[in-house]
Amino acid sequence: MSVLDKVLSLRPGNTVARVGPGSRVPLLNPRELLRALERAPAALPCLPVQSKAALPGLLRAARSEDAVLGLACAHPMADRGAAERFVEAVHAAAAEAEHSRPLFLQAGPVRVPRADEETLAPLREGLFRMVDAGFALVSLDLSRLDSYAAVEAVNALAAPVTERELSLELSPPLPAQGGLLGACRTLLEGLRQWKVPVRFLRVGERELGEGDPDVGLLRSVVDLASEFEVCVTVGDVRGGFPRMLPTYVAAGARKVDCVGPFERLALGAWPSDTRADVERRSAASGVPPGELLSVMEDGLPALESGARERLEALSFAETTDALAALGAVGRAQSVMRFLAANRGD
Repeated sequence: MSVLDKVLSLRPGNTVARVGPGSRVPLLNPRELLRALERAPAALPCLPVQSKAALPGLLRAARSEDAVLGLACAHPMADRGAAERFVEAVHAAAAEAEHSRPLFLQAGPVRVPRADEETLAPLREGLFRMVDAGFALVSLDLSRLDSYAAVEAVNALAAPVTERELSLELSPPLPAQGGLLGACRTLLEGLRQWKVPVRFLRVGERELGEGDPDVGLLRSVVDLASEFEVCVTVGDVRGGFPRMLPTYVAAGARKVDCVGPFERLALGAWPSDTRADVERRSAASGVPPGELLSVMEDGLPALESGARERLEALSFAETTDALAALGAVGRAQSVMRFLAANRGD
């Protein structure tokens, strides 16, 4: 039995149901990857797929640099088929390239605007669809709720994820007295009482401060999260890309969500009239233009071959920079060997 065969046996059941048992693409739960990288000075890289045309470049970079890679679908609830189309597109691109490095797929962050049942019911239905689509990590954004409403909302929503032992990521609720740390502690303590397992606590780059982020605050969040056996994600990294990425790793972040230049590259691949339309709709809706493009892409005319090739090449270059800054280069094969040898642990 090869190393790849042993690693494929660790794929979550929902992922296997989506891509089929004959798939040779190692789409894994990030929980397994964290286990393999426990003592490594590295963070899991997670990149937004603003355009599916970028996928070949993102995957090629992971193969070239022998790196684990996460890919995020920012709006898995954009319509009833969005989550399924995303997973199928990633799998098709990886299968065509015979990609054998570990991948994980993230749904969200999904915004939770209120904690009333009228709001939570469609969100709960959407979470079932994300799980059925094959995602192993679901991220919920609780930043519009207070701490107590956030605990109630997660307790009401988490079952589709936690019952299948998939990974749950949470952005903290609104800071009140005690600031960000207080909000994080109240959230994690409340969820521990309800026995809701949380894998990642996601702190946005902006929450760490504009300009030069407050690394001391990040270390404090990491220390707090470790009390609850939770890892920290630094999310929505834009201004700090790639300069701050090694600092986030050194401060203890175990996963970093890099927007960086990927939004600009995706928008730049489309004709000027399409970009202008996306930007107008973005201004009207408040949704970042790259995220909105990812929602609209399936309804747009196909990119010309030259534009696709440029997007693939530029995505490759930026991804290699991200992987190097996060300490992810050269780790995929060792992760595979560790997981193959420790499947029963």
